[in-house]
Amino acid sequence: MAVTFYDLSSASGLKKLDEYLLQRSYITGYQASKDDLAVYAALPTAPSDEYVNVSRWYKHIDALLRISGVSGEGCGVTVEGCLVAEAVATPPAADTKAAAAEDDDDDDVDLFGEETEEEKKAAEERAAAVKASAKKKESGKSSVLLDVKPWDDETDMKKLEESVRSVQMDGLLWGASKLVPVGYGIKKLQIMLTIVDDLVSVDNLIEEYLTVEPINEYVQSCDIVAFNKI
Repeated sequence: MAVTFYDLSSASGLKKLDEYLLQRSYITGYQASKDDLAVYAALPTAPSDEYVNVSRWYKHIDALLRISGVSGEGCGVTVEGCLVAEAVATPPAADTKAAAAEDDDDDDVDLFGEETEEEKKAAEERAAAVKASAKKKESGKSSVLLDVKPWDDETDMKKLEESVRSVQMDGLLWGASKLVPVGYGIKKLQIMLTIVDDLVSVDNLIEEYLTVEPINEYVQSCDIVAFNKI
């Protein structure tokens, strides 16, 4: 069943959306879909932490766009502003083709109204993010298990892990970790990571980030324990 939201640029509109997301992870269904993208695109800026549920949902969708993309069809959602021309909607999945045909007849409708330069820039950035997510979706992903070894038993393993996780790049997501005894009081860090194959090379990650300054103050070496395509 299609859902409708009103004027998400206003406090009242954000409050309604926050209440709606109180017991929901996504706008419709149990996975991210085009409905989430429609509402995401309708928000002029990232919501304030005052709207706890909207902020949580927004950050999650933003992360999906940067890492894996969003491909679910959804059930249909409409987002309306103060003016009819500002309405944003996604049709129910069954009507997607029909809606696409109708869009060809609506090229002369100004969907953006009297938008400012800042709004235009924000819209362009969101469109670029959606396009980038579609491209990334075509790329394969891999799950990797790394052994990260310290210099000796006096190495601060907490700082070692913090330095490893400080490495951030597009297509890299750090996961669970644990300390594994090696011997003579020395422990190594085993840590999971997920990578987008076209964006991240594990060899480069090790050689150019994890075993060079300043991280090599704690890290002696890294070994790939397991590498599996997802």
